Amino acid sequence: MPADSSQIKQVLDQTLAWSAGEGYMEWTKHDALNSPLLFALFGHHRLGRILATQAVMRFPINLRPLLGVPKSHNPKGLALFVIAFFDAFAATGEENYLNEANKLLDQLLALRSRGNWHGDCWGYQYPWQDLGFYAPRATPNAVVTAFACEAFLHAFRITGDEIHLARVESAVRFFVNDLAVLKDADEELCVGYMPLPMTMRVMDVSILIAAVLAQLSAIRGDMALRDTALRLTRYVVNRQTSEGAWYYTDPPEDSPVKIDNYHTGFIVDALNRVMVALKIDTWRNQHRLGVDFYAAHLFNPDGSPRWMSNRDYPHDIHGAAQGILTFSSKENRARYPRLAFRVIDWAFARMYHAEGRFYYQETPYGVKKFTFVRWCNAWMCRALASYLLSVAHEKN
Repeated sequence: MPADSSQIKQVLDQTLAWSAGEGYMEWTKHDALNSPLLFALFGHHRLGRILATQAVMRFPINLRPLLGVPKSHNPKGLALFVIAFFDAFAATGEENYLNEANKLLDQLLALRSRGNWHGDCWGYQYPWQDLGFYAPRATPNAVVTAFACEAFLHAFRITGDEIHLARVESAVRFFVNDLAVLKDADEELCVGYMPLPMTMRVMDVSILIAAVLAQLSAIRGDMALRDTALRLTRYVVNRQTSEGAWYYTDPPEDSPVKIDNYHTGFIVDALNRVMVALKIDTWRNQHRLGVDFYAAHLFNPDGSPRWMSNRDYPHDIHGAAQGILTFSSKENRARYPRLAFRVIDWAFARMYHAEGRFYYQETPYGVKKFTFVRWCNAWMCRALASYLLSVAHEKN
């Protein structure tokens, strides 16, 4: 039976309550090196760190409790919950959502990365070995900081309090001064994921930053920020394939991840935020082509999210949440009126436990029925609240 708004709100409230009951603390996908045992055995060598992280991440059951991995707050997860609470407040007017959002903003501020950075910034609370870099615990990165900025931008729009814009302005100093510049041309700009020596150009990084800069420039009337946002966006748009897709990295061979689900959604949604903020339609055709590719190649007919355009499994709850977000917008619902419904129905039927938590992944061999608060619940709360707000706007 298809979900309706009342059921969606019920699941949203149950999931928010379960997450609050956990103190919004969690194990998470890449935190294996928070295990004292694994770090002692593998933490001092690149290959060992990769093997330990990948083995724990891919195991069919959650090994983290056995390995002594502590639960921690995830700044991106807190930012996603903040946005979900603000959207739920905007959709319903219920004050409890607003109160919880403000409380989590204080927690988010407390998790800022320490160090000699030019502005506020955030990172993950675990050592992280990727193929292209190694980041010690709490090393700030562009993506987490961009999501924190989106939370503060939501806070400003709802409350009108300038202190929230001050946080975004501070983070922009981190973006423009601390991140590695990987391409700097008259028309294009590409920056790195972290303030570390690196060459890997991760496609969503530049446009997530561009969306933040575009929104701040529109509020402040800052033409320099506008120009930087346009150069960052132009770099990403110019790497779109003729089919409408984006590879995870430029060039594609720099990563085994190719055209995946949720990063595609990140890009098309950030591109839309840039155009809406700057009141331009410069890349509307490219945006629609990207949305069409996303719908056609990264979701199955039953609403399950494909892992990549050329690979079905695992069906990841993060991909489902991103699909709900993308296809809940007014324009995308008009083009694909049933897709968000199908993804919600799939997630509720296959990936939800009635106590208020979403499962991690569906594989050909079954469902991994453990829950990461950020990866599973925070993303789904963000998506469901956005859907409810979109429906509320249509009614008004």
